[in-house]
Amino acid sequence: MIKDANRISIIGGCGTGKTVLANNLALELNLPIYHIDAIAHLENWKRRDKKERDEILLEKLSEPRWIIEGTYTSTLTPRLEKSDFVIYLDYSSMAQIKGILKRYIKNHGKEKKEIPGCKERMTLKFLFFTLNWRRKRRKIIFEKIKDIDKNKILIFRNQKKLNNWYEGTFNKKIKL
Repeated sequence: MIKDANRISIIGGCGTGKTVLANNLALELNLPIYHIDAIAHLENWKRRDKKERDEILLEKLSEPRWIIEGTYTSTLTPRLEKSDFVIYLDYSSMAQIKGILKRYIKNHGKEKKEIPGCKERMTLKFLFFTLNWRRKRRKIIFEKIKDIDKNKILIFRNQKKLNNWYEGTFNKKIKL
């Protein structure tokens, strides 16, 4: 049961609401959050070296309590293995595009709280990455979660199902 979890992984495509869910769960469960994008990016969206990024992330796995949100597949297997609970937001490509457009319109030019020094932006490269994310990564994710205990994995195909589960579990709505 998620209320007893000390280590939670939230995975899924761009624009699915991983960060919003992580922030809400952190408040409910009093767990620290590690946003993989914040580890992967330095100020002004400069990319951290992948090896350094993965080392930092793997170091976080040894901590006794956390929520890690983000899907980066290079460290996905050890994160899944260390997790008490895994939430996979498996939304359609169109739902992902809608999510990133909504986020962009709402936050354009504002610094992302979760990624200090980086302002919300939209590029064609990111848009195409999002459009192709599910087609390219979904099979990889299902391959990696197939051996994980099914009692510790929740897969949501849309926001409405996630919201219903959250309300049923915590008796409140997700704060946006």
